[in-house]
Amino acid sequence: MCLEKLEYDKILEMLSDFCITQQGKELALKLLPSNEKKKVEQLLEETNEACNLCFRNGTPSFYEIADISVSLKSLESNHSLSAKALLSLAHIFKLAKDLKAYFDKDFLDLTEFPILADLFSRLYTNKNVTDKVFSCLLDENTIDDKASKTLLSIRKQERKLEQDIRSNLNDMLHSSFSKYIQENIITVRNNRFVIPVKEEHRSKIKGFVHDVSNAGSTLFIEPIGVFEKNNELNRLKMEETLEIEKILLELTTLFYPYIEELALDVVILSKLDFIFAKAKFSKFLNSIIPTINDKKEIHLKNARHPLIDPKKMVPISLTLGDDFSGLVITGPNTGGKTVTLKTVGLLICMACSGLAIPCQEGSSVYVFDHIFADIRR
Repeated sequence: MCLEKLEYDKILEMLSDFCITQQGKELALKLLPSNEKKKVEQLLEETNEACNLCFRNGTPSFYEIADISVSLKSLESNHSLSAKALLSLAHIFKLAKDLKAYFDKDFLDLTEFPILADLFSRLYTNKNVTDKVFSCLLDENTIDDKASKTLLSIRKQERKLEQDIRSNLNDMLHSSFSKYIQENIITVRNNRFVIPVKEEHRSKIKGFVHDVSNAGSTLFIEPIGVFEKNNELNRLKMEETLEIEKILLELTTLFYPYIEELALDVVILSKLDFIFAKAKFSKFLNSIIPTINDKKEIHLKNARHPLIDPKKMVPISLTLGDDFSGLVITGPNTGGKTVTLKTVGLLICMACSGLAIPCQEGSSVYVFDHIFADIRR
């Protein structure tokens, strides 16, 4: 209830907007303050490392990664994956590779980033697997002709046969049969090439009717002259389907040994996305990493409420717990009493969540066991 009164949930929503992956957004939205000093200090330090790294090396590029939980279960069961699922797995390895390259710079002293260095070092990449997948799959619906010699051969035959069929049908459309044709086009019905024939001239063209127009005035006929070629084309398409299934299975087997690595990559990528979102959020709010003290003191210098427009917000400075442990704020209505209380409470919650807070350097907070708020209008 305290977090809700302080509008902490709105802070998490803002933070999640800086995440790129859905998994990172989920981490942001589940973030809660901690009452353990060591944990808070670690959370603040990972934010601080990310801020410093972004300043030194620019912000790393993330992109959306799919939920691969179903794919991992399929791999565990030795089931073949779809092209879409395979690309999703390959993109995880690729993002891991890109991020490792981002962090592996000669001008960076990795000892300055121990928390991030540990995360980046645990990312797994596999260039051979990703290169193979991306060379075979153009997108989730398209397998490259060169994915296998057999597929290339089948598709060459298909294209030649399709060209022959179209040529034969085109000759009919421009021959003496043209007066029987409803429209000068070649179309496909039931996976077979056909031509539209006027219903009253059905007997003039020998062939098989595969469809009828809504009005019944047009019959879509497969002329007998292309019947065998259509049969051959469909046979080749079945061979193509079988070859594609074979290719997808072969690509799937490439990932069998790396189920645990994929699962760990998703965890680490999500964590990194979340950590760098904290850094971006810090820059957005022009925030600092507060010092954690052991004296149950609060020292906020020119603190600003993060949900109020900075142009309209009057910064406040407040000290509590040093010379006195209680503070009474009085003043007229709309004088800023409630905003001051909310600012103090919210910033302490943010700091105990590992978030930078909008105030000046030298600010310090204590990790309290509990924060209570009773704010009424």
